[in-house]
Amino acid sequence: MIDLSDLPGLVSDLAGWGLFGLTMCAAVEKLLPIVPSYGMLIVLGMFVVPNFAALPWAVAATTAGSTLGSLIWYAVGRWFGPQRAEALVQNAGCYLSLRVEKYRQIAGSYHRNQFWISVIAQIIPLVRVYMAFPAGVVAIPLMRFAMATFVGALAWNAPFLALGYGLRESHVDPSTAASTAIIGIVVVEVVFALAFRLIRSRA
Repeated sequence: MIDLSDLPGLVSDLAGWGLFGLTMCAAVEKLLPIVPSYGMLIVLGMFVVPNFAALPWAVAATTAGSTLGSLIWYAVGRWFGPQRAEALVQNAGCYLSLRVEKYRQIAGSYHRNQFWISVIAQIIPLVRVYMAFPAGVVAIPLMRFAMATFVGALAWNAPFLALGYGLRESHVDPSTAASTAIIGIVVVEVVFALAFRLIRSRA
């Protein structure tokens, strides 16, 4: 029996709504990134996916939710436009860990390869949350952005949901397994970030 009380707050409430709830969990994570998405996805895979047959549906639902959240940020970017968007980043970017220089770099990257930039953005922690905003600001075609975001979100969500489901089936203590997996991912993420900065500093 799946115990939804093991899920934190809002995620627990939404997860109880089935596939629609999973969609909303993923959308909310894009709008209010309070917890790392991989942590949420692992927990959902452990406690919400009832069996292996339901796993593809869970992947589809969360991918749709991630895409929906990004489309909302995209719409906000379109509404703000270039000048107001940069002013917003200057005033509030610190709350999103987004410096003006970084924002300009991201916005400029969309002038090279819009589809693949949007795909890759979905598999980079933190970047995947706010990348849709500059995509809207530079007004890349909506369908191209939506398709690329869906592909990238699928590549990001599926492994973590599957990992969570696999951990539950391993019969290891759920809390211990989830914590260990998340800590391991964070360590790998930090190592890669430090290595990337080191390489850039020597370039």
